[in-house]
Amino acid sequence: MTAPADAAARRQSAVITATAFVVALSLRPALTAVGPVLPRIGVDEHLGEGVLGLLGTLPLLAFAVASPLVHFASRRFGPERAVFLSLLVLAASTALRPYTGVAGLWIGTVVIGAAIAVGNVLVPVILKRDYPAHVSRATGVYSAFITGGAAVASLVAVPIADAVDWRLSLAVWGGLALLVAVVWLPRTVSPVAVPATAEIGGIPLASVWRQRMAWLVTFYMGLQSTSFYLLVNWLPSIEISNGVSERTAGVHIFLFQCFGLIGGLSIPWLMKHPTNQRIGTMTASLPILISLLGLLFAPGLAVVWAMLAGLGQGAALVAALTLIGIRGRGHHETTRLSGMAQAVGYLLAATGPVLAGFLAERTGGWDATLIVFASLAAVQLVLGYAAGRDARSPIAAV
Repeated sequence: MTAPADAAARRQSAVITATAFVVALSLRPALTAVGPVLPRIGVDEHLGEGVLGLLGTLPLLAFAVASPLVHFASRRFGPERAVFLSLLVLAASTALRPYTGVAGLWIGTVVIGAAIAVGNVLVPVILKRDYPAHVSRATGVYSAFITGGAAVASLVAVPIADAVDWRLSLAVWGGLALLVAVVWLPRTVSPVAVPATAEIGGIPLASVWRQRMAWLVTFYMGLQSTSFYLLVNWLPSIEISNGVSERTAGVHIFLFQCFGLIGGLSIPWLMKHPTNQRIGTMTASLPILISLLGLLFAPGLAVVWAMLAGLGQGAALVAALTLIGIRGRGHHETTRLSGMAQAVGYLLAATGPVLAGFLAERTGGWDATLIVFASLAAVQLVLGYAAGRDARSPIAAV
């Protein structure tokens, strides 16, 4: 092969590899578009706050159930083809969900969650494989794409609902998932083979379910997800109860997502140490605690707390995914660790929206909710200290 042809082939390979980041664009809009229009869904479908909280929780329950099974789909079809199939399912279920009645609203939400779970588990593993020397940096870019897609969906949900209705504001994101599937398609033609063995140096790896570090990473990710989905689903409602307009609350959730992008791109610099990520994990957790306390004690500064919470959430997501990437020794252990962390973590997170809605209904306000979730954020800070230190050497550099 000539030098120009070789260079062109390398560029083409780099572009195809980078499509992993594009997949991230489609992994949150179907979820984050719901929060800003949740009051309208409740009015049209005659659903109370507690039931609406359950609607926000269903994708997380689907994450929890589907995540441990993703490993089998990856082994059966290969990671690239499994992701492609999940994108097709995501596109169809997102487009149909709002137009199939109340039953379709619930069933569609579960299917959406299961489809997203495949990307949640496999894309970080693919990134570790494709960028082994830059796990945290690649994870930061991946998180930025996730946050960017989520932010746009949050911002335009109310304007689309005003112009047409809330059904279109949810369904439109099925088109994005279909477009991403088309972009991803070249990766399914010649997928990268991965070793079938789950051993390193001939020594069988212990199950991740019996590893202390795996549980620390799992609970760290779970608490990060708990506060994230509380805010994505209920921050507009919390602000509206304090006198903020619906449209302004929608802008604030957009800022929350935008600052999440900033936090996700910044935190890799604090996760660079090969065996100690305590500074990164704790720095990412602190803004979440401060912002929840701020919403409780100084609600008039809601925009400040939304931005600060976004910084912490974006950083904590990257910190959690980076821990998964560098703690897993080899492709299959990383896939299993990713599945475990997201299964148990999202099962924990699933209680968040329901508990928040229940407390709001029972107490007539949001103070009790904010107190409970600020306490959980404090626990996350402690877990960040514990999970950020690993006695063994990771196999991939950060």
